[in-house]
Amino acid sequence: MQTEKIVNHIVNWLTDYLKNSKQKGFVIGISGGIDSAVTSTLCARTGFPVLCLDMPIHQAENQVSRAWNHIEWLKKNFERIEGKTVHLTPVYDEFVKEVEKSENEYSYNLSLANSRARLRMTSLYYYAGLHGYIVAGTGNKVEDFGVGFFTKYGDGGVDISPIADLMKSEVYKIAEFLGINQEIQKAAPTDGLFGDNRTDEDQIGANYDELEWAMKAVEKGQISKDFSGREREVMEIYEKRHRANLHKMVPIPVCEIPKEWKI
Repeated sequence: MQTEKIVNHIVNWLTDYLKNSKQKGFVIGISGGIDSAVTSTLCARTGFPVLCLDMPIHQAENQVSRAWNHIEWLKKNFERIEGKTVHLTPVYDEFVKEVEKSENEYSYNLSLANSRARLRMTSLYYYAGLHGYIVAGTGNKVEDFGVGFFTKYGDGGVDISPIADLMKSEVYKIAEFLGINQEIQKAAPTDGLFGDNRTDEDQIGANYDELEWAMKAVEKGQISKDFSGREREVMEIYEKRHRANLHKMVPIPVCEIPKEWKI
């Protein structure tokens, strides 16, 4: 992997996109995880303003501290970096009071988790509109195009996706090259949407190395029946997630009306 070339390519791409968009800078949600740390650092390397938002909703303290340690690191190493905390816990709690509770506990908790992500998206676009910035997404290739592990119109609601063509392992290599804080590089990946310590692996049932392997196998035309044991199990997890979340990865269906009916 030609890490330095990839970093420079993404930074140039970000620079060109921002200039062509006639906007003034980037806004990005900082979670304390590897993807947002890498994306924000790449944005910072453009030299344009970067607004980093910490948006806790009943967040674990270690996630908040990692996020702010990264923001402070960005401030020390780059110019035109600003950090803000948007306390969304009261907003979320009020939302929970207003909506009805379902007897289906799984659907209820998942809907609330997705609502957290959508509250954050709303906050990002508020500040983007306020400052004339664009929202930079933090999804990687496995999440965005493999298993669809993101919230539609939540963390999936962005203007640009700088690292969406990179596997998770490649994101880690770039993080090492960029000098991202070790506490972030070593932290277990989590979406932080449930107010507990569950990891991405806990939710998905497979780790990112396994999911990358499955994604590459599918690209080669292989299916779960071609494997046995743990490999078959991982392939089945990948296939099930991909099918279920395909609606997130394709354009919104449009009901096209025959032209002659409009005359």
